Amino acid sequence: MKKILFSILTTAVMAACGGAQKNVAGTESVAQQATPVGPDFQADSAFAFCQKQCDFGPRTMNSQAHELCGQWIAQKFQDYGMTITEQRATLQGYDGTPLLANNIIASYKPESANRILICAHWDSRPWADNDPDEANHDKPVLAANDGASGVAVMLELARLIADSDSLNIGVDFICFDAEDWGSHSHSDSWALGSNYWAKHPHKTGYKARFGILLDMVGGQQARFYQESYSLYYAPQVVNLVWQAAAVAGYSSFFPMQEGGGVTDDHGPVNEYAKIPCIDIISHYPDEESSFGPTWHTISDDMEHIDKNTLKAVGQTLVQVLWSINS
Repeated sequence: MKKILFSILTTAVMAACGGAQKNVAGTESVAQQATPVGPDFQADSAFAFCQKQCDFGPRTMNSQAHELCGQWIAQKFQDYGMTITEQRATLQGYDGTPLLANNIIASYKPESANRILICAHWDSRPWADNDPDEANHDKPVLAANDGASGVAVMLELARLIADSDSLNIGVDFICFDAEDWGSHSHSDSWALGSNYWAKHPHKTGYKARFGILLDMVGGQQARFYQESYSLYYAPQVVNLVWQAAAVAGYSSFFPMQEGGGVTDDHGPVNEYAKIPCIDIISHYPDEESSFGPTWHTISDDMEHIDKNTLKAVGQTLVQVLWSINS
């Protein structure tokens, strides 16, 4: 997946946006649980879901691997009792390429008006243009972390929800497509699937209390700093999630520090769908690329996926969902 990190302070973001932080309906009155709640997130299962996606090969747009993996993702969510909506659209890439995109929406308790949105992108970057070896720049990225890891966490959450049958709120898992077909010289060429969904939601008048985007949530030595645009659009949700991480025992993965602003799928969700949405995205402040050493390289493979990272993110999400289970 492609993201652009902007080295700006939250105050600068607020000034550019008018300086008014938004309130998030449904989070102000939530009393954070002092003890862990919910089922045990199984990292081995999430790892297997990640591996299965990679077994199809790079899920680049318009490829057979992309189509077959999309069918598998939709079927797995359906196996866990989710209602499936496939939002297919032909989107135009920055280079004029028609992209056969498919946003996959899996809904738990679709009849409930009390909903939480959890999302990730599932496509692979077609070019490993950040690889240290220029000979690899035209090769596709397997995208174990930058794509598959977020979907894997969502699938494991769906499995736990189905098995426990103890969640009273509605949940929508959205796998956004066409996130990573973009150019560094075209700032609006990223996150095409989420832009389309935010302007054409799968249900007319769709609303959710808030959203959480999962991005690169399986990398080795990953840490999840508080992303600047998340702090602007949904500070209450940032606080809720980072407190949940601490209660679940994973505060070391979620430092209470800002990590800069990122162009990502949560942008359209906030700007067009008007749903306060945060981004849980790995940040490596001491690496040459702040997105980590495997970002947009051929090394973004299963050898560089850490079950401990998947566990930290997944258990934090369990804590969030089950602590607001009303």
